[in-house]
Amino acid sequence: MEKKTVLVVDDDHDILKLLSMRLKATGYNVVAVDSGEKAIVQVSLIKPAVVVTDLRMGGMDGMSLFNALHKINSALPVIIMTAHGTIPDAVDATKQGVFGFLAKPFDSKQLLAQIEKAVAINSAYVEDEPTKKDDKWRREIITCSSNMEELLSHAKLLSQSDTSVFIHGESGTGKELFAKAIHKASTRHDQNFVAVNCAAIPENLLESELFGHTKGAFTGAAANYEGLFQAADKGTVFLDEIGDMPLNLQVKLLRVLQERQVRPVGSTKSVPVDVRIISATHCDIDKEMETGNFREDLYYRLNVVTLEIPSLCDRREDIPLLAKHFLKELTEQTKKKVKSFAPDALELLMTAKWPGNVRQLKNVVEQSFALTTTPVVPARLVLKALRGKSGEIMPLTEAKKRFERDYLTKLLQLTSGNVTQAARLANRNRTEFYKLLHRHHLEPSEFKMVSRALATA
Repeated sequence: MEKKTVLVVDDDHDILKLLSMRLKATGYNVVAVDSGEKAIVQVSLIKPAVVVTDLRMGGMDGMSLFNALHKINSALPVIIMTAHGTIPDAVDATKQGVFGFLAKPFDSKQLLAQIEKAVAINSAYVEDEPTKKDDKWRREIITCSSNMEELLSHAKLLSQSDTSVFIHGESGTGKELFAKAIHKASTRHDQNFVAVNCAAIPENLLESELFGHTKGAFTGAAANYEGLFQAADKGTVFLDEIGDMPLNLQVKLLRVLQERQVRPVGSTKSVPVDVRIISATHCDIDKEMETGNFREDLYYRLNVVTLEIPSLCDRREDIPLLAKHFLKELTEQTKKKVKSFAPDALELLMTAKWPGNVRQLKNVVEQSFALTTTPVVPARLVLKALRGKSGEIMPLTEAKKRFERDYLTKLLQLTSGNVTQAARLANRNRTEFYKLLHRHHLEPSEFKMVSRALATA
């Protein structure tokens, strides 16, 4: 049986050592770090089955770490230990989603029991590496992003039932790939997966395409036609851009979902169908419902569970991986020997804005590949494919400077220019705090004047 990894976080090195020894003796792999900041880095590297953290630590405390980890992977169990534990603390923590709460000095058996329980519950979420045989279902989705990995773990869980799934994301993010992945991991994988773009088919033909028609039902209907729902019987129907479906068809689709039957255009008889529905849109469906363009009752039928696909800009760590993958595909198709992108070309790819997401990235790689005459794609071809529009990521030193200035400004606003109070909130002495203000050309008196002006207004 594969050993599970436990990430232990505590700024007390004696506690770290003791916990590591006990957990290793029980058969766990243990990674121990002494700060919340280090823990966040480790989570993306080691993918632990559970995190055990102290509540009170210098810098990031246990609850702040939990909140940060919850954003990375909401399914990751976190157990919090504290020497300052109280019943209100425990109640508040568990309400926010903390898996367990232990007061120091804790009983080793109790801790091990909580870890064992957390690992068992989380086992469905902890995925093996995508190179393994049972990951065929997800191989079209190229990623190393923790956000995407969490999304894939949710998709795998959803594949085990016939729950209706609603996928939301910008154009080009790969909504159809996720729908296919869910189908491939499901018990319906041997049956048809039928994708329908509701925005691409003319309104007068969409009903016939979906539900079929009988011979002579309308001009041009020279023979009976089953329709895509019948073609997908026992399989999956993916309704892409469902937000663009006409209202009159929304009513008929709702009836199909309720009755599990379709009635072909021109027929008086309904035909039973057994399909799993996955739908997707890039538009703001809540706004469409407010304006009356999308039926609420249909939305709640389709949206039992939502998957939110991140934009490419929210998963920039995947850009080199995707670019390499697309380049390899093109090389295999054409036998043209192009090995990689030049470092400055890759930098352009990493910093571009990507309004068209992964679809646009693939297009840029194809254009650059087609025009290159060297084994390494130069930056000028990437820039040309981007039409001269390169993005910009702020250098680290500039980002730090901007954050520091914004932070100091916020403190002065909160304290109405009171340097003593602001310095105390920042956990700095007055002399050091004044130096920081001087470095950023901030005058406390200006904030006092603004405060007085507001008070007298």
